[in-house]
Amino acid sequence: MDKVLNESEGHFFSSRKSTSDIKGKIFVGLTQLAVILIISILFIILAVIVYQGRSKFSWEFISSFPTNGMTEGGIFPALIGTFILVIVMSIAAVPFGTITALYLTEYASENSKFAAAVRFSVRTLAVVPSIIFGLFGLGFFIQFLGAGADTAFNGGELRWGQPNILWASLTMALLTLPVIIVSVEEALKTIPRELREASLALGATKWQTIKKVVLPGSVSGIMTGTILAVSRGAGEVAPILFTGAAYYLATLPGSLSDQFMNLGYHVYIMSTQSSDVEKTMPIQFATTLVLLILTLSLNVVAVIIRSRIRRKAK
Repeated sequence: MDKVLNESEGHFFSSRKSTSDIKGKIFVGLTQLAVILIISILFIILAVIVYQGRSKFSWEFISSFPTNGMTEGGIFPALIGTFILVIVMSIAAVPFGTITALYLTEYASENSKFAAAVRFSVRTLAVVPSIIFGLFGLGFFIQFLGAGADTAFNGGELRWGQPNILWASLTMALLTLPVIIVSVEEALKTIPRELREASLALGATKWQTIKKVVLPGSVSGIMTGTILAVSRGAGEVAPILFTGAAYYLATLPGSLSDQFMNLGYHVYIMSTQSSDVEKTMPIQFATTLVLLILTLSLNVVAVIIRSRIRRKAK
């Protein structure tokens, strides 16, 4: 009787194990299929963009101005405008976001209501549609700050109370700020608490611990989050619709109070308001290819810097 029971129990557990193995294989197969699907979609998108834009993509296309109703020529002013936008946006957003993340991680107590309010605000900003940032930039930066500055310092002459590259950059900085804060905060949390305590026990101050222990150990994560934010800002269009982007400019921006052309906005205009959309189709794809190369280059730079920092740390 015991033998029969043991055999039946063994058969029962064996069947359960085989069922679990089948379910595990199915799950692994589904995950692999999802990965293959995502990679396939990515390569299809890249292939279409490269194929459609290959006829226009050249050094002349990158280094010349658009001509003949924007149906010919290049994208040089849009490329320069995007580059200036990214630089000013980074100068405005990265230091402020890093300082905020440092406060939340290193200085705020676990039960701080103020820190909880800051984190709630950051999460809220992260889900706000980008077009809302554009409307905010129009109302706050241009109509309030800009118009106020013109009234106070320029005798009412219109200079800052109009769309320009400074207000567009600050608007984009607000858009990317949640990404920077969250990524830097997560990078800072990767440093073990024991290292901080050991530094303090040896007589270092709070700031010395942050400067010598926390920041060097998390700089690679900070760089990664910063580049991701910058890459997102380089491709956004909605926030700059009202705050600085221009349809066409025959000159490059000479100061922060000038309007500018932008690669993403250029693609939008070419595809919706061009005099001959079909004729400009290769220009649209070639411009998109340049924008992808720009964002890819930013990510490659981040990877190189991160790998060098890690080698030095080791």
